[in-house]
Amino acid sequence: MSGKRVLALYAVILFGFAVVLCRIYFLAQNPAYAARAEAQSTVSLALPTRRGNFYDCNGLPLTGLEMRWQTLCFPGENNYPRLYSETDSTGQATLYQNRNRAAPFLLETMRDLSSLGLRSFPAAKRYASVPLCQHLIGYLAADGHGAAGLEKALDDLLAGTGAHDTLRCAVTAQGRLREGETPQLIQNDSGAVGVQLTISRPVQRAAEAVAAETMTSGCILVLDVQTAAVRASVSVPGYDPDDLAASLGASDSPFLNRALESYAVGSVFKPVLAAAALEAGLSPEYECTGAVVVDGQIFRCAGGVPHGTVNLAEALEKSCNGYFVRLGQQLSAETLLQTAEAFGFGRQIAVAGRLYADSGNLPTAQELAQSGQLANFSFGQGSFLASPVQVAAMMNAIACGGVYRTPFFVEGTVDETQAAVSEAFSQPQGKRILSEKTVDALREMLEQVVAEGTAQDAAGLEEGAGGKTGTAQTGQFTPEGVERKNLWFAGFYPAQKPKYTIVVLQDGQTDPACSSAAVFARLCTALRILG
Repeated sequence: MSGKRVLALYAVILFGFAVVLCRIYFLAQNPAYAARAEAQSTVSLALPTRRGNFYDCNGLPLTGLEMRWQTLCFPGENNYPRLYSETDSTGQATLYQNRNRAAPFLLETMRDLSSLGLRSFPAAKRYASVPLCQHLIGYLAADGHGAAGLEKALDDLLAGTGAHDTLRCAVTAQGRLREGETPQLIQNDSGAVGVQLTISRPVQRAAEAVAAETMTSGCILVLDVQTAAVRASVSVPGYDPDDLAASLGASDSPFLNRALESYAVGSVFKPVLAAAALEAGLSPEYECTGAVVVDGQIFRCAGGVPHGTVNLAEALEKSCNGYFVRLGQQLSAETLLQTAEAFGFGRQIAVAGRLYADSGNLPTAQELAQSGQLANFSFGQGSFLASPVQVAAMMNAIACGGVYRTPFFVEGTVDETQAAVSEAFSQPQGKRILSEKTVDALREMLEQVVAEGTAQDAAGLEEGAGGKTGTAQTGQFTPEGVERKNLWFAGFYPAQKPKYTIVVLQDGQTDPACSSAAVFARLCTALRILG
C-alpha cells in the first residue's frame, strides 16, 4: 500500500475518533441527557403520605396508635427468608413479588430493623388492630383520601397537599446501593394538620367494651353535661378497616353510623311532654284502663295493662301511653311542636364539614291536626323520627338545668409539630328552654323512673341516675312474624350532680340479651371507675 493511501486511512480514522469525542462532549454538556443518565443510576421511592391524626379532648391520639416502619430493601440481601417474619401477610406478599427484582423497594415491617443493618423509617399504622371510634372517624379510600366519616368531612385539613417524603438511592445496574453511597431522605411538608375531637379516649374505650359485651346492633352516645361535648360515640356492628370488602355484603349494615341516623323513638320522647306540662303548670290525673280510644283508633299501654288513676310523675314512671295521649290533647299540637323544636328535634346537627346527624322527621301542624296523628306523636310514635344525637341533646338539656346546647364533636385543629391546638373551632351557645323549677321536678321524676319504674335495670347505681326508657315499633317483622323494635334508654349520671348524659339505642331488636337500661348501668359503673 502506498504512503498516500496509508495516510488517507489514518486521516479517516482520526476524523471518526474526533467525531466520537465531540459527540461525547455534546452529550455531557446537554442537561436533558445528563438528567437521563443520572436517573438511570438513581431510584426514588415515595414514603407513605403524612396524614394528620385525630386526637381526643386531652391530646391522646385516636389514630396512629400502632407503630409500623417502612424498611428499605435492596436486591441480593437474602430479603425473603430474613424479613418474612418481620412483616404481615401483605408484606409477605410484597416480599414474594420482589424476590427477583433488580431494584430497591420499601417493605412495611412491624419493628425498626436497624439492628439487621437495614434503614427503617417510622410510619404508624392508621387504624389500630381494635379500631377506636371507627364509625365517627371513618376510613380511607384506596387513594389515601377520606371516604367516610370525619376522614372524608375533614379531608382537606388532614391530607394537606398530599406531598410525599422520598428516598433517593444511587444504585448499580443490578439495583444495589452503590459503594460509598447513602440513601438520602428528601422531606416535603404536605401542610397536613391533626384534628382534636371532643372524644375522651378512656370513655370511648369503656363505651366500646360495654357495647361489645351487650349489643349486637345499635349505638351509645356519652355527652359531657355542662358543655354537650360528645365524649364517646359508638356504633355496632363494626367493620375491618383493613379489609372493607369483607363487610360490603353484610346484612347488618356495619358501615352505618347509627348515632347519626334517625329512628322511631317511642316513649323516650315523653319527657318532652312532661316538660311542656310542667312549664304550663299542669299535672293532671287521668284514669288509665290500659287503652284509650281516639276517633275510633285504640292506643294501648304496654301489654294493655291498666295503671289506674295516675298523675304526671306516676305516668312517666310507668310509661303510661294513655296518659300521654290525653296530655297531648290538653296541651295542643302547637305547644308540643314548639317544645319539641326547642329541644332540637326536626333539625340537623352539624358534626363537621358536610357530615351531619340526620334531622329526623317532626310532624307538621297540618299532620297533627288529625287527632290520631297527635295521639301517636304524644308518645313518640307515628311519623316522628329522631337521631340518637337529638335524643341525647334533649336529655342533656334536662340534666344541665334547662339549658339546651347542641352536641359537638370537634374541638379544633392541631399543630402536630408543637403538639398543641392551633385553631379552636367556635361552638354553639346554650339557650335556656326550661325553668329551674321545671327541671328540678322533671329530674326527680326521671330518677323515680330508674328507682321504681320501667328503667329498674339501671337501679342500684352508686350516686343514682335518672332517665327514660323507650320501646318503639318499627313496622318491620322477622320471617316468623315477630316485630322488630327499637329499644332506647336516655339518662344522666350521677343523679344529683350529673356529669354524663348517656343514650343507648338497640335497633331492630326482638329478644336482646340486655335491656338498654342495663347497658346504661354497666357503662355508668365503668365511668365511675374511671373517675
